[in-house]
Amino acid sequence: MKRILILFTAVLFPLLACAQAQINTKKIKIADFQEKVTKVVLTGNDFYDLALCDEIASGWRLSPYEFCTVEEFNELKNNENYYFLITADSKFKKENEPGLTFLTLVKGGKGADQGISKMLEVISLPIASAADPSGREFTFMPAFIDIIQDYTEAAMNNDFNGYAGLGGNTENFRKDPNLQIMFAESDLSANIDRAFKDLNFDSDMSVIDVDDADSRMEAGTPDVVVSYVVAPDNPVAGSYCYKMLINPESHKLYYFRKHRISKKYGVGFLQEDILRINNQRGR
Repeated sequence: MKRILILFTAVLFPLLACAQAQINTKKIKIADFQEKVTKVVLTGNDFYDLALCDEIASGWRLSPYEFCTVEEFNELKNNENYYFLITADSKFKKENEPGLTFLTLVKGGKGADQGISKMLEVISLPIASAADPSGREFTFMPAFIDIIQDYTEAAMNNDFNGYAGLGGNTENFRKDPNLQIMFAESDLSANIDRAFKDLNFDSDMSVIDVDDADSRMEAGTPDVVVSYVVAPDNPVAGSYCYKMLINPESHKLYYFRKHRISKKYGVGFLQEDILRINNQRGR
């Protein structure tokens, strides 16, 4: 009888463990997102807050929302009945000061007193340099709001989407064979020289002025994707550079990747990014 009990336990334990793992998945943890109020935390910067409020009012669709101050966030952050969309500067391990600003969606709950990093993160999207933002983040803000919602919706529907991150939730270039890829000249790293462009760029891939790129984003130009790069103003070894390609019309994210900045790899899209994009396009 004892041997039978041991065998039964050995068979049952993995099933119980599996059930427990399913209960704790990200999909389950954020299943209540659409039922809860999302508190949009204002920064105190009037210019930025006005832009954020306008875009939330016109583009937020997934859940009820309210605006709140940082003080109100600190009072409510332990409450599981709220999610919070917060703009925060982030410092990576080897950085002496925050290098990037992120737009982060988190869930309230226990442990929030230890910092945002201890809260349940739904998504964190880099949007600008912390020390010296370029201003492009205002042009791209409507797309950022949609990217955050698209990812959240995907994560609620499928655990793979939730754990794959933004890089695993991008659109397929091959579904849009006529898509024009437009890089702002300032978004390309120094190692993408004329010889590399001649070899790897084609009629559907071009380099344009940054103002032209932003104009296309602002106008919602169809059938193109536009580049956007986020990196610290004064990067150090250990800082990160984030690279994106975004459709101005649909605000869909077609490419999202980061690399660690070093002497070999500077800021901007690298040669390996172009090769990867061409591979995704089937070129």
